[in-house]
Amino acid sequence: MTAPRRFLLNIVLPLAALTAAVGSFFLEHRAVPVAPEPAARTVRIGFLPNLTHAQPLLASQRGDFARALEGTAVEFRTFNAGPAVIEALLSGELDLAYVGPSPALNAFARSGGAEVRVIAGAAANGVSVVTRPGSGIRRLDDLAGRRLATPQWGNTQDIAARTFLAANPAAARGTTLVNAENPDIFALFQRGDLDAAWVPEPWASRLVLEAGGDRLAEEKDLWTDRRFAVTLVVARRGFLEANPGVIRRFLDAHATLTEWLRAHPAEGSAAANDALRALTGKPLPEPVLREAWPRVEFTTDLLSDSIREQARRAVAIGFIPRLPPLSPLFAESLP
Repeated sequence: MTAPRRFLLNIVLPLAALTAAVGSFFLEHRAVPVAPEPAARTVRIGFLPNLTHAQPLLASQRGDFARALEGTAVEFRTFNAGPAVIEALLSGELDLAYVGPSPALNAFARSGGAEVRVIAGAAANGVSVVTRPGSGIRRLDDLAGRRLATPQWGNTQDIAARTFLAANPAAARGTTLVNAENPDIFALFQRGDLDAAWVPEPWASRLVLEAGGDRLAEEKDLWTDRRFAVTLVVARRGFLEANPGVIRRFLDAHATLTEWLRAHPAEGSAAANDALRALTGKPLPEPVLREAWPRVEFTTDLLSDSIREQARRAVAIGFIPRLPPLSPLFAESLP
């Protein structure tokens, strides 16, 4: 039996043991109402300039959302990390945002379930475990005693790595987890200061093609249905309730753009790279783009089961001490 399969079997017990504690909190916690706000004349959208945020990446350059929301101004803001996006959202500086599940869950918890709603999926998968050349790591259990990097304490990849290690003591024995930003992980990996990295695209492909790493596993293989949410679209609840028409038109444009990305991978990847060039001045090398792009699935599916699973994991490792009931997080119908 392979290490990924053991992960699927072994993780059931730790998370099942958590259900009673988490469930008891759900029963006693109530969301705080939010004050009504006027209809918006401007929609402020936050995102990260990377491949798993391809929809806003393209829309910021091509005008997809601006055309769909004619009569309402659209402003884009780029950020370096999900927590910064969430800070801007919770402080009222953003109305909509593209973020990973962990920042979304953290914002939901911090606001007592009141402020944040998930309104669509954006991307799934696109995360790999890459090992240093010559590390001798041939399977996930071989991570024992090694230095494993993730991009940030409590981010989506960090929670996945910690959950795997907690469920697989053989792999966790003597393992050191290193939290560093993706560019720093790349530099540490090149210097031989890391044995492995649990990272998203395009960084996983950069480690393989530019630093000589080996792709040990894709995280999707550790999920029973081989799909998990990696990017979500979230809205401030006040904005959502005050602007249902704007939200509907935005979601239509988001869905249209997502379908275009799925139907035109070559054009979509080239357009995303052009947008990266325009926004950051640093487009991806073509070999990295070709390696990374097919590993990301663009989808509007909420993949709510995977989000609930990630919520249980976040509580299990102590990243989120308490979570309100998750049902209100998913805005499955508009006001």
